Amino acid sequence: MGVGYPLDIVVCSALGADMYDCVYPTRTARFGTALVPEGILKLTHMAMASDVRPIDSTCICMVCKNYTRAYIHYLVTKNAMGSQLLSYHNLSYMMRLSQDLHTSIIEGRFPEFVQGFLRTQFPKGDVPVWVCNAMEVAGIDISSCCAPFQSPLA
Repeated sequence: MGVGYPLDIVVCSALGADMYDCVYPTRTARFGTALVPEGILKLTHMAMASDVRPIDSTCICMVCKNYTRAYIHYLVTKNAMGSQLLSYHNLSYMMRLSQDLHTSIIEGRFPEFVQGFLRTQFPKGDVPVWVCNAMEVAGIDISSCCAPFQSPLA
């Protein structure tokens, strides 16, 4: 299988896939990266050393409730505990994404879920062309999420 990036899961779900298996959430945690609604957060960056916010203020996992970005930064640069905590958070993020995706399908609002997900991941409207193509095939209008295409040749 191997589909594990959040964007890939949303796109593949729109195309009909319903099962995923990938090491991405835990592998990326080992490198000090957290999954957040806006994409990724690299907790190894020095800017995180003094950031006292949780990894994700909307997350209810025990990591976000109990630890700051600064503390996780310290841990991921010093020992394996940081990777373990980030793995916990990343798996929690993926579970929440899956639950939200599933609920949106059951409630008949999957297109709106996709649009919201893309607006959060790509606030400038720079949704990759392959995603636009896939959503067109899936019959989901994401034109409200995309910036007008500017040809580099223009």
